[in-house]
Amino acid sequence: MAKEIYFAGGCFWGTEHFFKLIDGVTATEVGYANGTVEAPSYKQVKTGDTGHAETVHVSYDPARISLRFLLDMYFKAIDPTLLNRQGEDEGTQYRTGIYYTDPADRPVIEARLAEEAEAYSSPIVTEIAPLSCFYRAEEYHQDYLIKNPEGYCHIPLALFEMARKAKP
Repeated sequence: MAKEIYFAGGCFWGTEHFFKLIDGVTATEVGYANGTVEAPSYKQVKTGDTGHAETVHVSYDPARISLRFLLDMYFKAIDPTLLNRQGEDEGTQYRTGIYYTDPADRPVIEARLAEEAEAYSSPIVTEIAPLSCFYRAEEYHQDYLIKNPEGYCHIPLALFEMARKAKP
């Protein structure tokens, strides 16, 4: 039975592509999470006024990979000390966050975040919260970097290759 977790890691195009490459991830989709406007459009979210974060819904097979492994990979793809920014993208919609639907995941997330904090002199600003809402983004955002291989991405290309080869 598949499990799910939601990762906000800056622009969702690269974050989705990164997770899609990991063996054991069974599905991904991009959307807008934990905001205050029902069913927002990209045009609304990009203003920063809706409270939503660009987020990737990751479904995975827990018999093949663990949440801990996905968290390890997530922290390779983001800088958890940057507030409302990753790469060249700035605004609350580009914040980092880990949103869960299973309360049993929270202690795993908190423990891994505490470990990650030891590697930085600046405080970690990645939010941890239950998923309050998720609205699927417009179709042109889904699998964006597959449809547009030369498209913008804040994640270095070398990390995509690392994700493709990653094993728990």
